[in-house]
Amino acid sequence: MTVQRSLFLHSDLRRRPYDILRSMLAQVDPETPPHGPDGPVAVLERRVASLLGKDEALFFPSGTMAQQVALRIHADRRGRRAFAAHPQCHLEVWEQQGYAVVHGLRFQAVGDRHRLMTLADLAAVAEPLAAVVWELPQRDIGGQLPEWDDLVPQTVAARERGAGRHLDGARLWEAQTYYRRPFAEIAALFDTVYVSFYKGLQGVGGAALAGDASLVAEARVWRRRLGGDVYDAWPLALTALHGLDTLLPRLPAHRDHAVAIAAAINADGVARAFPDPPQTPLFHVHLPVGPDAAMRAADALLAADGVELFGRVRSAPAPDRCSFEVSVGENAMELAPDEVVTLIHELLRHAA
Repeated sequence: MTVQRSLFLHSDLRRRPYDILRSMLAQVDPETPPHGPDGPVAVLERRVASLLGKDEALFFPSGTMAQQVALRIHADRRGRRAFAAHPQCHLEVWEQQGYAVVHGLRFQAVGDRHRLMTLADLAAVAEPLAAVVWELPQRDIGGQLPEWDDLVPQTVAARERGAGRHLDGARLWEAQTYYRRPFAEIAALFDTVYVSFYKGLQGVGGAALAGDASLVAEARVWRRRLGGDVYDAWPLALTALHGLDTLLPRLPAHRDHAVAIAAAINADGVARAFPDPPQTPLFHVHLPVGPDAAMRAADALLAADGVELFGRVRSAPAPDRCSFEVSVGENAMELAPDEVVTLIHELLRHAA
């Protein structure tokens, strides 16, 4: 089944190797060296550090590795092994507890898994903490963000109790479209910041960890220990630079389109978009059918119309309900809000 149009950010539609390589050739100077201070990796690291207002940034092949390294350093510096984060944080839900298996760290879940973490939730944690992690936005609860006036006191409280402040900024680029503050102002709340080049920037992989010079020096050692010191990482860096040049300026438009799509879905009423309105280009669509029926219907819709609505669905406590994630990127920009509503109706028709 060939995908002709897609609402799904990571659809193969825009990730074909030929197209990606062609875009890389269009942006790279023939004299660009693969390594050294003028190579793509070094250029990318300096650019990210400048954007985030940090001393330095260090390229990693994956965000999973970057975040584990950040937490390991915070823990070793403080002689503490526990870190706190939202129950649905990426480190816990999606990474098979690598923080524990590889680094001997303990996860302290803070607050209600269906709500954002609060200052009162953090205050209730009695154990001394190596670090507190904020995921902005909180992907698994619909891409919600704390308001700025809630976030700042939380980071201050963590600092006052001696914990490192770490930002899981996999979608920081998208979160900035809501806060509307410079990236450096957001990053200044945190001691370490991880950003992804794979999601909103649509790179083929890679991440960066930013912080002060001494911490980045330690992180460089850990990157080597964990096998992440990739010699020829320049192809990943080039796609990241391409994303910073071409897609980062587009993210406010992506957010506006997400708000319009969610409004159309909620006005129609057959499904529900949450948050309402979305704070970032990311939101969830809740369907009145179970996950198995939704996946079968998605296959049928793709076969009939060549349209891909999502990559996977999420189950719900009720067996006749499920949801899927929408991350608005260039794929979704090609679908008008009323078209998305029509496609949801078609999906549910196939699910009946």
